[in-house]
Amino acid sequence: MNDHGGTPGGTPGPDIMLTAGTLLMRTWCEEDVPALLEAYDDPVMRQWVRLPVSTPEEAARWLESQYEGWESGTRFSFAVTDTGRGGELVGNLALKRPGPGPERAEVGYWTAARARGQGVAPRALEALTDWAFTAFAAEGLVRLELLHQVDNVASCRVAEKSGYAFAEVLDALPPEFPLDGHLHVRRAPSASASASASASASASASASDGRVTAQRAPGVSPAGSSDSR
Repeated sequence: MNDHGGTPGGTPGPDIMLTAGTLLMRTWCEEDVPALLEAYDDPVMRQWVRLPVSTPEEAARWLESQYEGWESGTRFSFAVTDTGRGGELVGNLALKRPGPGPERAEVGYWTAARARGQGVAPRALEALTDWAFTAFAAEGLVRLELLHQVDNVASCRVAEKSGYAFAEVLDALPPEFPLDGHLHVRRAPSASASASASASASASASASDGRVTAQRAPGVSPAGSSDSR
């Protein structure tokens, strides 16, 4: 088992569970395939995803990619269920750490059609955020990023409700990302104080011309949705 719950052989560790009220976030399993297919059989979902999940075979490959993410430590994906609705699948949640640099990671999510408009995504994202900053603190994680295409208004609202501050507009990368994107950022509690102090210092240094220059995070590209994989 790796330090964050993965087990050898591509099977996710069953001991990692997050809660937020009636929401229970657990690792995905084969029994979730019917609900996964139903979630992807939705026009709104298909608007944002890059990889289709339309058949049992595609669902099996999708699940395998989640297991591989846990094993490699690059993607920690959770099935979001609602215990108040008999354990019904209501969404997906992921922490992605595929790139270099342990200080930053990306969060992603989607909500099943039947559960939208009920605050599922903000509650689940808050639980993931707390877990990520705790579980990876020793590895230096201090910054979580949330990306979405500019026309994904729902994801923008989720980011704001979850304390992910808007940072900048990212250029489009057609054909995969035809429109510009938004980058939202949330920092670890200890890092937030340092960032505020640094921002104040920068503002003071720029007071002579009234400008504060924002620096773009390197290597960031706009996502088509909050979790398009």
